[in-house]
Amino acid sequence: MQHSAVPELAHTHPRPIHWVATATAIAGVVALSSVLQPDPATAAQAAGPQSRTAPAPAFTTPPDPASVEFPIECGPVKAIVVKKATGDLDGDGRPETVAVVHCDAAMGTPPDGVYVLTRAKETGAPRVVATLVDPKDRRTVTDFALRDGAVLATLLGYSTSDVPSCCPDVKQSAKWRWKNGSFIRSTPAGTGNV
Repeated sequence: MQHSAVPELAHTHPRPIHWVATATAIAGVVALSSVLQPDPATAAQAAGPQSRTAPAPAFTTPPDPASVEFPIECGPVKAIVVKKATGDLDGDGRPETVAVVHCDAAMGTPPDGVYVLTRAKETGAPRVVATLVDPKDRRTVTDFALRDGAVLATLLGYSTSDVPSCCPDVKQSAKWRWKNGSFIRSTPAGTGNV
């Protein structure tokens, strides 16, 4: 048998002092860990009057009209967005989208609807908040723009129900501006029959 050149290690023969030192070290770690606890978790909201409502997230991108169901009846065909423009119409710092929509008819000129979209404050989901032109009014929107916080459009329509749908005989310029919680329409001078 060959003998080791290194003397026997002291810890290979445990003595009572070794056990006492180990037990003291473990007791120290346990005691120290109970003193140095992390702060309590705060995932639950406090109940009562001191709880605060978190501010609604700020949505800075304009609402996408492709993800909205418009209040227009199209029967078996779908509603399509033919024109859109974005801008801050109510001065709240968040952009709105104004969309010109009509039914995707195979022939003829279906009437347009003009809708204002915004995002829900809580979820950011796009939603219709105003109808500026109802498709039931049988109007077609030609020129369309947003300028200086106002919606501008040229509307073609009919003087009576006897006028054929192919040939609108009334042309109106219209302007809508947000005032006192709603869109107010003004009709600039120079409107009349085509």
